[in-house]
Amino acid sequence: MDWSTKISVFFNTMKNEYWQELFLTGLLNTVKIAVIGLILGIVVGVLIAIVKVAPKYKRIMRILDKIFTVYVAIFRGTPMVVQLLLTYYVLLPIMGFSAVDPLVVGYIVFGLNSGAYVSEIMRGGINSVDAGQMEAGRAVGLGYGTTMLKIVIPQAIKNIVPTLGNEFITLIKETSVVSFITVYDLYTVMRAIAGKNYDSMIPYICMALVYIVLVLLITLLVKGVEKLFAKSDRKTTSLVQKKKRKAKVEK
Repeated sequence: MDWSTKISVFFNTMKNEYWQELFLTGLLNTVKIAVIGLILGIVVGVLIAIVKVAPKYKRIMRILDKIFTVYVAIFRGTPMVVQLLLTYYVLLPIMGFSAVDPLVVGYIVFGLNSGAYVSEIMRGGINSVDAGQMEAGRAVGLGYGTTMLKIVIPQAIKNIVPTLGNEFITLIKETSVVSFITVYDLYTVMRAIAGKNYDSMIPYICMALVYIVLVLLITLLVKGVEKLFAKSDRKTTSLVQKKKRKAKVEK
């Protein structure tokens, strides 16, 4: 088939209501897995990072630190597809959960995998915050946890927004591996269309374009968040300067 015929066959297929619904389902699953995976990853990563940077005076903190070190090593040291296969086909059946929705398994595995990477990202972000911030919080009577959550973590997040954006992009691109546990994602749908039409060229080109569009949208979202943080910082700086000028005038 020539190019015009290939394109015509592909778009005629996509006019079918069944393939439209399947495509939207696959696209939605791709986005949902990445978004939920990132949210879970941020929650898990923040908890691990707090333990990692916390003083190890108490035995429980030393134990948690060792557990999380092993956790991070496992999830950073094995491919995502291996984690999915082991969880869905080995660990869950052994534990007696053989009827778990594979989409839910995808959420969990992507979240745990992302948590291992976000923990290191967040740890670097926390370390980048001036140590005086923690000391100031403790000086006004705040506990370690409260100071970390209300003062240090918000500042650390500002510093790591671009890196979190890269993690989100990575998750979007890696969602194609959920096809190994029978989840319909963008890749699975496009592969099905390619098989139906006996032509892989146009479906796979379109699939690549969709991934590129998703990545561009994430990039724009990250830039928007960075601008919001920058605007907030400018307002805070301006308010502080006004207060200083007012104090000088009163003197």
